[in-house]
This record gives sequence, structure tokens and C-alpha cells, in this order.
Amino acid sequence: MPQPEVAELEAVQARRELLKQSYLRAPEDRPPTTVRGIHHVAFICRDVEETIRFYQEFLGFPLVEIVENRDYRGSTHFFFDIGHGNLLGFFDFPGHDHPPIEETIGGVQHLALSVDAERFAAARKKLDDAGAEYLGPDRGVEDSLYLRDPNGVPLELYQERLGVFNGERILGADPS
Repeated sequence: MPQPEVAELEAVQARRELLKQSYLRAPEDRPPTTVRGIHHVAFICRDVEETIRFYQEFLGFPLVEIVENRDYRGSTHFFFDIGHGNLLGFFDFPGHDHPPIEETIGGVQHLALSVDAERFAAARKKLDDAGAEYLGPDRGVEDSLYLRDPNGVPLELYQERLGVFNGERILGADPS
């Protein structure tokens, strides 16, 4: 995808600064959020078993529920525990065509998952041992590994604490 250059880039950067000045509030001036948090994020998968093997057996996220999708007979809805009361969910839709993931409006750019240094190193070793493709420290981002699950869902394993971005706390108290 082509990136903005020169004048277009300057306009984008000026717009971002205007948005920041107009809407970003200092922590002490922010109202409390209106929700308790993310209950679950749900993606579509091609193959239930392949997805379970990747998330539970390869990444180590415990599978905690498998049920029939209440909105589509024959579809399986299943969940993994990703910590702090958060769930990662998937559906399959038997009989549906599933084109490859595309980075577009309404699509997922990536799902960033916080991991500690030990898990980060273990994940990187597992990826290396499996010969799996990923991006990460080679791009100058020392604390991130970018990979795709078997469905093409883009994931980031981010060696950063919850509520912190680029070393700076952007949310209140540390939940861990």
C-alpha cells in the first residue's frame, strides 16, 4: 500500500496534531470509561481444530469453551483465556467462502497481546524452531513480534505491560 509522501505526509501529520490537541486529554482530565473492558474479541476461522492447536498448543492460551453459534446453525463458537478476564473468541461458518484477510476499513490491522520477557523469548524460540515467518526486532521494534495465525489474523506479541505504550503509561494503575 503506498504511503503518503512530502506534502500529503505533512498534511496527515498536521491533521494528527490537530486531533491530538482537540481531543486528547491529560490523564487527570479524562472521564472514566463507560465500559468494564473487553469481554471478548471474535474472529472467523477456517478450521476449528487447526485454530485450537495454534492458540492452545503453540501459543499456550487455554481453551475454555466450545458451543454452537446461537446465530448460525452448525457454526462453532469457541474461546481462549488470554488473561485478566479477557477472552479471544472464534467462529467457523461451514459452507462459507473465506477469502484471505485484507487490510481495509473494518478489518483488523493486528491484535496486540501483552507478554512478559520470558514468554516473549519462549514464543520467539518456538517460532524459530518451527520455521514460522514473523517480523519483529529486525524492523527496529525490539519489543514486538508480528505473526499471523493459521487464518491470517495478524498478531503482535508485545513485550510491554498492559496500559503502557512505547514505555509510557497511557492508562491508570498497572493491572498486573
